Amino acid sequence: MINMEKPAIEREELAKAWMEQLPRTLPESDHARVWPDEADPQAIRIHITNAGRSSYTFDFKCTYVDSREVRVELVDVERDDVHVDETTDIIQNLVGDYIRHIHECAQTLQDLTHV
Repeated sequence: MINMEKPAIEREELAKAWMEQLPRTLPESDHARVWPDEADPQAIRIHITNAGRSSYTFDFKCTYVDSREVRVELVDVERDDVHVDETTDIIQNLVGDYIRHIHECAQTLQDLTHV
């Protein structure tokens, strides 16, 4: 049986820590919002606005698999409030970059999530 440790921090505090740290791992011109997932106590939601002329926004669900590891899922990509095809090379490259940044942020927060 696998031991599923949950983060050693309250959900609201965790989301606040993510909100403070994530902008440090993202490109300087991008913006992010983070909040606890209402349906999943092990997850946070992340909304990233790409600052380029593309006007893309990305929504991710970041679930703590245990107190150290996260699973990141793309939920939606929009441009000017309209859903866009997530399979294009441009979108896939941006998604890959953002997932890497999210994992970097999770690593920097391990002092809070893992006791």
